[in-house]
Amino acid sequence: MKKTLILLIIFTGLASCNRNKHFHVSGTVKDAAGEMLYIEHTGLQKTDILDSTKLSADGEFSFNSARPTYPDFYSLRLKDKVITFAVDSCEEINIAANVDNFATNYIITGSETSVQIQQLRKSVMNIQRKANALNSDMSVDEQNGRISEIEKDIEVHKKMAGTMILHNPRSAVAYFAIFQKINNSYIFSPYNKSDKPYCAAVATSYYTFMPEYERSKNLYNLVMDAILTERKANQKESWDKILETKGKGYIEITLPDKNKVERKLSQFEGKVILIDFSAYESDQSVDYTFALRELYNKYHSRGFDIFQISLDRNKQFWEKSVANIPWICVRDENGPNTTVIASYNITSVPTTFLMNKQGNIIARSLSFKDLSKEIEKCL
Repeated sequence: MKKTLILLIIFTGLASCNRNKHFHVSGTVKDAAGEMLYIEHTGLQKTDILDSTKLSADGEFSFNSARPTYPDFYSLRLKDKVITFAVDSCEEINIAANVDNFATNYIITGSETSVQIQQLRKSVMNIQRKANALNSDMSVDEQNGRISEIEKDIEVHKKMAGTMILHNPRSAVAYFAIFQKINNSYIFSPYNKSDKPYCAAVATSYYTFMPEYERSKNLYNLVMDAILTERKANQKESWDKILETKGKGYIEITLPDKNKVERKLSQFEGKVILIDFSAYESDQSVDYTFALRELYNKYHSRGFDIFQISLDRNKQFWEKSVANIPWICVRDENGPNTTVIASYNITSVPTTFLMNKQGNIIARSLSFKDLSKEIEKCL
């Protein structure tokens, strides 16, 4: 009976919320008689004025506006001072403020999300004031001391904001926190390794539950661009590492073969080596293995060899597949999750590298026709 009553209350509340197609913001602004108060919608690209009122002596105001389809941001503006709040569904929000500290020391009720947004805004405003106070007349020591203080404040702010984000990454406050700025620079950036989990959590949550929302698409694309940028940087770093490691053109690989014997790529120095990353479980494996065997048979007696790294997931399948091949094939116990693929920037299989007798990698993923020509040049 008790459970039924609770469910009835919940469903009644939801039904009431669905019937109400507007949200209501009311309150008072002390000592602001005769001033114009505006309610604005803060969109992704622009801010639009929804309504306005001239405050009377008692400072009371009341605004009604269409309820947004998705959680969104609004503000009350008095001259150049702004109160930011969020609306999700059918809020009845009340704001009590005064003209002197309108943007900071107001009291907001009816929206816990907006209370948290107020906390975040006050924190950033405090940091921004300290940043604005920096000037060239200060001594170097004083500047460094002020900067150190600001950095600590930012750490405290990010800890507070991070807690809010992870508590509910789908909330408006989580989205708001991701896009706060100091000196026009984002506090959280998906391009920063330590910030990326927070940005990704909000982007994933928004895109999963609100895929058609413009804000969801924008944030998701931003995070994806950061991931791709990081991936490209890692790829370049991996390739540079291959070319520069200790004067050699390759990164050492040490893995066990089918007989559990540790094999090192460096053991083959002095030969022309084809470093081959492939998987016997792939669809093209049979034809690919025949082509490798033909290459091996043609050049092995002249100083050519193959050092193959298996990325097969199934160890037993791999062991059976390599039982009769004449070249060395090694495999990490982690299969395709081996750390070696990051070192060599492997994004697909098969991927090959041709290494000359001096231990320098001179080509990557050539066709078998071009590979044969390059081997001829190296021998």
